[in-house]
Amino acid sequence: MGTISASRPKSNLIQARPCRLISTVERKSGETKWRKVFRPSFLACTGIFIGFVFFCNLVVNEPYTYTGPWNVSALMDSIKPAAYSNCTCAPPEDSDRRNRSQVQCPKPAKRPGTETLPQGIVEATTDLELRHLWKRKAKEPVGPQNLLAMAVGLKQKKTVDKIIQKFPAENFTFMLFHYDGKVDGWMDLKWGPQAIHVIAANQTKWWFAKRFLHPDVVAKYNYIFLWDEDLGVEHFHVNRYLGIMQDEGLEISQPALDSKLSEVHHRLTVRQPKVRVHKRLMTGAGSVKSCDNSSTGPPCTGWVEMMAPVFSRAAWRCTWHLIQNDLVHAWGLDFKLGYCAQGVRSEKVGIIDSEYIIHEGIPSLGGESKDKTAKTDSGNSTTLLEGSTTDSEAVDERTEIRLRSKAELHDFSRRWKRAAGSDPDWRDPYEVTIPPEDDHDATGNRVRRR
Repeated sequence: MGTISASRPKSNLIQARPCRLISTVERKSGETKWRKVFRPSFLACTGIFIGFVFFCNLVVNEPYTYTGPWNVSALMDSIKPAAYSNCTCAPPEDSDRRNRSQVQCPKPAKRPGTETLPQGIVEATTDLELRHLWKRKAKEPVGPQNLLAMAVGLKQKKTVDKIIQKFPAENFTFMLFHYDGKVDGWMDLKWGPQAIHVIAANQTKWWFAKRFLHPDVVAKYNYIFLWDEDLGVEHFHVNRYLGIMQDEGLEISQPALDSKLSEVHHRLTVRQPKVRVHKRLMTGAGSVKSCDNSSTGPPCTGWVEMMAPVFSRAAWRCTWHLIQNDLVHAWGLDFKLGYCAQGVRSEKVGIIDSEYIIHEGIPSLGGESKDKTAKTDSGNSTTLLEGSTTDSEAVDERTEIRLRSKAELHDFSRRWKRAAGSDPDWRDPYEVTIPPEDDHDATGNRVRRR
């Protein structure tokens, strides 16, 4: 009995083995199928998903360009998100998860010339405000927030005074560029001693502006008026003008011209009495350049003339860099101002019609041409520069100046083309060329510039 009960039938042992073998075979068969079919598919899908996420990350954080050596470290640095493009240090290891999610960036590089100074002592910008020699206030006043700069001669003293009287002293700094070298004659005016006076004989407004209106010097001012001296302002109110400029979102503007009393060079600047602002010119098909709603650039839209431009702070920072140091007449500059408009030039550049001026067209340098006699404030004709002795000398000077201006126009055009062609990272959004000087407007008339 004990022997029989302790032993297990052989048939039971034989039947159990096939069951274990079958389960093992089935398990191996399933693993083989996973390895051959499902796992490659899963890995492929995972790779596609990761690649798609990586591509979207690059698109969202464009623009970026990698032009450095092909090594992994430099390449990965070049494709960092824009917000972290200057970040090189990782979060500290002992920080919690919330802090570790914030990438820590190194301090910005110091400005050239300040490397040996503590950062807090560096004054990167300045202004044109006068400071008292001994009185000192506990808190510096805010002071004027805008700048009026003009190239002037003493013969136009009355006209200049009328212009400045239109600009409230509490909100404007006045800066006069004296091309005739005469400063004392301005000190009897109420605002004369408070103005900034700069002297350089026989230099143009743009020569002065390039040298004395650096963006870091005028960074305080919201708007910069860079005007000629021969402007009538009876119908101009600066506070209303600036309000319109802000409402319309203009970065570069000028007052419209009274066509009956002004010397008009470009039809785009002529006042349109029924509107507050206009930004484009509509002409017939027979004009030198047809202007319609499809026009995208000068002289049809996105353009102001150089006798009375007004710039926002940002637009002036760009424009200052555009002014060429040696091209003192700035011919051709007006056709490129749209690149500094901080947006689409047909929207950000405009002519303000409700606040308009008169352009008297009095040449200030080089005397008069034969076909025109301008009047000074005293009523006498002015045809000679200081020191000239004959009318023929004055005519020669004026002719030479015009020839120099035309040469500068061609020089500026060549420099622009050369710069555009040599900069691989720059793309021209407008692709506009500067017209020849004899058809440099939309009227068909020969342009006369000062």
